[in-house]
Amino acid sequence: MVRVPRVLLVNAVLAAIVWLIWAKVWGWGYFTRLEENWPVALTMVFGSLVGGGTSEGGGAIAFPVMTKVLTVPPDQARIFTFAIQSIGMTAASLSILLCRVPIERRVVLYGSTAGILGVVLSVTMIAPHVPLKLVRVLFTMLLVALAVALLVQLRQRGYQRNFVVPTWTGRERNLVLGAGFFGGLLSGVAGVGENCVMFLLLVLLFRVSEKVATPTTVVMMTLVSIAAFLTHVFVVRDFTGFVVDYWITAAPVVAVGAPLGAWICTRLTPLTIRGVLFVLIFAELVSTLLLVPFTPAMAVGSVAALVLFTIVCLVLIRQDTYARPGPVRLGDVTWADVGAGAAGRPAVPNTEVRSREDLQDVG
Repeated sequence: MVRVPRVLLVNAVLAAIVWLIWAKVWGWGYFTRLEENWPVALTMVFGSLVGGGTSEGGGAIAFPVMTKVLTVPPDQARIFTFAIQSIGMTAASLSILLCRVPIERRVVLYGSTAGILGVVLSVTMIAPHVPLKLVRVLFTMLLVALAVALLVQLRQRGYQRNFVVPTWTGRERNLVLGAGFFGGLLSGVAGVGENCVMFLLLVLLFRVSEKVATPTTVVMMTLVSIAAFLTHVFVVRDFTGFVVDYWITAAPVVAVGAPLGAWICTRLTPLTIRGVLFVLIFAELVSTLLLVPFTPAMAVGSVAALVLFTIVCLVLIRQDTYARPGPVRLGDVTWADVGAGAAGRPAVPNTEVRSREDLQDVG
């Protein structure tokens, strides 16, 4: 008898739950909405894969397509981003947790708490007063700086990727809290950001493997997206009109795509994950340059922001506090090791075995 992988069963059950709820609430009327709004559903096929499988979030795909191709007002596209991520990334996070994909739970706890506070403040007090065009440009510059730093880090040889933050003191906790709060503020005005900021901290400074950092940031962005969505629904009360129809149309799609993206991420090597990020960041940069009307002042400010963000990222990777010699592979770390690290004791995996994947990852 053929044994069905656990992850496929979990993902199928999660998708079925969403489909059953949608069938119960909207019935055959759903297909009318799908016929009218199929471009949104098609967009979220790709957006959900990116949201569940990378640190960029589905909004990185949905936002530029909706604002420039589907001519959706930017503020409405941002609301849709939170709404759809609250479904898709929740499904992806449940898949990650139920299938026991390694995550850094302390980072999720502290980073998400600060991120929720930041995003609620941002949605209610900052986002209404900040030009969204400027925010998107700055967010793109941050991603480009991250790509530059990741390329530079590939040239560093002989360091071990961590599977938890190797040392957990007040300093590390405060760094995570600060990054989480800043990511929440950015998410509130851009629709995404919490996951990117925390990925930057985990990979560049703490030297956490991309195979752990990515699902960790997916879970964090899920909690931040839910908080932002609920704030829009119950506090700001601007989740109305065609955005609701778009959400109803795309939700069953992302319930499949986001968990699938999370599973695909677990099958990729750290080097491949970086390659996917490079492609997505390049696409983000091209779309920003082509679709955002730059003024001379904005162009100068963008270059200055890129230089500043790049310097910060390069400073992070030059810090050797959390770098340990000798690459190891993720498969050598047992759940006992990961659990011990998460409890505050250093996880010490077997450093004897080196795989081709590890040698590629460190250059």
